[in-house]
Amino acid sequence: MDENITAIILRVIERAPQWLRHDLEAKDISARRRAEETLAAMLTDALVNGTAGEAGD
Repeated sequence: MDENITAIILRVIERAPQWLRHDLEAKDISARRRAEETLAAMLTDALVNGTAGEAGD
């Protein structure tokens, strides 16, 4: 992976809301699935747009 992609992914993970982090660990399958899908969407958006949702981007 190139450094730019790695940086984008790291920024997305750093900015992930607390509910998402919590639900990724959930025993409840539906909560965990929702969190996984949300994180995947956030990563896809950031990679397509070249940003991690930072102000000014």
